[in-house]
Amino acid sequence: MTMRHRLDPELAGPLEAWHQATKGGINLHDIPAARRTMDELAAAQMAKAQPIDGISSVDKKVPGPAGAPDVFVRIYQPTDRPATLPALLWIHGGGYVLGSVERDDLLAKHLAKVGQCVVASVEYRLAPEHPFPAPVEDCYAALKWLAAHSAELGVNKSRIAIGGASAGGGLAAGLALLTRDRGEIELAFQLLIYPMIDDRNITPASATAPDTFVWTRENNLMGWRALLGREPGGADVSPYAAASRATDLKGLAPAYIPVGDLDLFLDENITYAQRLLAAGVPTELHVYAGAFHGFNGFVPGAEVSRRFNSDRDNALKRMLHR
Repeated sequence: MTMRHRLDPELAGPLEAWHQATKGGINLHDIPAARRTMDELAAAQMAKAQPIDGISSVDKKVPGPAGAPDVFVRIYQPTDRPATLPALLWIHGGGYVLGSVERDDLLAKHLAKVGQCVVASVEYRLAPEHPFPAPVEDCYAALKWLAAHSAELGVNKSRIAIGGASAGGGLAAGLALLTRDRGEIELAFQLLIYPMIDDRNITPASATAPDTFVWTRENNLMGWRALLGREPGGADVSPYAAASRATDLKGLAPAYIPVGDLDLFLDENITYAQRLLAAGVPTELHVYAGAFHGFNGFVPGAEVSRRFNSDRDNALKRMLHR
């Protein structure tokens, strides 16, 4: 049975339209052009979206890593809120080379609303201009600032979660390891949405390993090459860059990992969830049939997307407000 036959019927039409709009999909051979294309598509989608009421936002510049520029963080919170709320550090996706706080603006508002939490969305430096460790260190700087300013932000310091989708989920997974190892901040939860966590998943497409929709094997190779500043898959790749490389997963925050069964990251996400469980980390893994990478944002009205987003929202609420 081919991948196209396994595709959820509600996702097929919008996927075809996206391929036409992007002239064949994401092309990372020209990263600046790919950024412009994706930003234009995201702006068009956001213009059609319903506004989200009851959430205010404010932009901050927070101290960056030592010797690096300040980090831009957008703080979202419910306008009608109790004195203290849990918080989520949100990390946008984009294969380590694309994406922005602005592109995730509606999603961050939504998460602040459904999670009844403060969301801090971080604008980390992108590869290839800023390879590892710049992206994860920017995220750590934002997390450290969030924890240090918890009193003025009305945040319960013991209920700080981290999360992201795709490369954002990969950064969140790496950040969870870095945070555990530095021992300065206690994390409550990690929301790893189809995370990009294994630089060894770079085999070219073949009859036995067909290409995946939206995020292809070629994209994955180029994203990892940009982040690492060298060929991926070799020796000595840091677990803070590719969390699947970690040998010790003990003592990490509870995790929630959802992924579609037509996603390139399916195997690495299942393996990571199994390893977390084996290390005694409370972990939920959800696999959605007929779904490709990023489907829930592409086709939010599809039944499988509504289920995926509802499950994600409920997990966030449950883990933040225990």
